Amino acid sequence: MTTSWWSVVAGAVGGVLLLWIALIGVLWFGRPDELRIRDALRLLPDVVRLLRRLAGDRTLPRGVRIRLWLLLAYLAMPFDLVPDFIPVIGYADDAVIVAFALRSVARRAGPAALDRHWPGSSDGLAAVRRLAGLPPTS
Repeated sequence: MTTSWWSVVAGAVGGVLLLWIALIGVLWFGRPDELRIRDALRLLPDVVRLLRRLAGDRTLPRGVRIRLWLLLAYLAMPFDLVPDFIPVIGYADDAVIVAFALRSVARRAGPAALDRHWPGSSDGLAAVRRLAGLPPTS
């Protein structure tokens, strides 16, 4: 029994569509609850500077710096995993990906690295610590 090329293409497209729907579900249920997306977007310039500073810090492990450079490259790309025209989660995908990356960096490099390189206000740092799943500073 031979399979025609269009059924292979249809199967591949269907598989990609299912993966995309699963990604949307993960982003929807994994979005940060404590921090509204609008607040996260307001923090974006400071967070990008933080990521750049962390990526350039040679005292951090190489794997952490590579993850941060990949994140910065993703943020600089003109397209997203979830298009921005999709309500709520279209803009939330960047915030969720940044939150996951910050949690990973904080686990591997330590919260002191975030504190040391934060360029913004103390309120902004408190919001980033919440976004990264870290306890507030005392």
